[in-house]
Amino acid sequence: MKIIIPIPSRDFDPTEVAVSWQILHNAGHRVQFATPDGLPGRADPLMLSGEGLDAWGFIPLLRKLRLIGLLLRAHKPARRAYAAMLRDADFCRPLRYEQLRVDDFDAMLLPGGHAPRMKAYLESLPLQAFVADFFDACDAAGRPRPIAAVCHGVVLAARAISPRTGRSVLYGRRTTALTWKLERSAWLLSVFWARFWDPLYYRTYSESDEEPLGYRSVEMEVRRALARPEDFCDVPPGTPGFLLKTAGIARDSLNNARPAWVVRDDNYLSARWPGDVHTLALAFAGLLAERAAVPATAPAAAELAPA
Repeated sequence: MKIIIPIPSRDFDPTEVAVSWQILHNAGHRVQFATPDGLPGRADPLMLSGEGLDAWGFIPLLRKLRLIGLLLRAHKPARRAYAAMLRDADFCRPLRYEQLRVDDFDAMLLPGGHAPRMKAYLESLPLQAFVADFFDACDAAGRPRPIAAVCHGVVLAARAISPRTGRSVLYGRRTTALTWKLERSAWLLSVFWARFWDPLYYRTYSESDEEPLGYRSVEMEVRRALARPEDFCDVPPGTPGFLLKTAGIARDSLNNARPAWVVRDDNYLSARWPGDVHTLALAFAGLLAERAAVPATAPAAAELAPA
């Protein structure tokens, strides 16, 4: 199958893009990319190296001394996947957002990232229109196309307004996204212990003086696009591994889904942050395999994917 992953020109999260690419590529799918200008994108450099994330990171001679930076940067498997992705022919020849056509692709994955240049991706009107059309479209068998989104990628979906309904494409769906708890924890860590001179590094959007704290967070924006409050699916208390899944420290891997949280609503999968991405991409590959093997049937009821 052909999968499209739109990304910004700069500052996307390396784990969310590269791990997804690697798992889907290894499953035999062709993964294509799109950027605002049709040139190859580059990940947030701080998330690759960890340099500049510690409290002394603004001092040139001390920048390479990393403590917190080693904790926060992408893990080694993601950095290796990113290095391999940079050599991929389709990654090196992305489309422009304006060139995207729904019928050219079988599935779509929307990754995230939090650094400032993500806004070119999140605020692109042509990309929002494409995402809306992709959510509304069906394949040749009349089934909605498979879609996955993670972290700020869910914000892009929330902003995509369906021409058919006049509402967000997430209206009436169940989803997760980066929770305010996770976003706030990373922000406070940066403010008090790490990148204090750049306090909004982990806040892509910040509140005005008239808005309550958290109003511009990923979770709150996504919630405002949904039909019901309960359609935003965080990890319920009492879930096995609740603390592991919600602490924002442990990340999943190819062989360990215990820290992850992935939500499935029929053809749509969502996840919260880079720590969920192996599980999300594997579940997405599984959904694509289902589509290839099973004839068209009635849509499945919304459910939580095992994690």
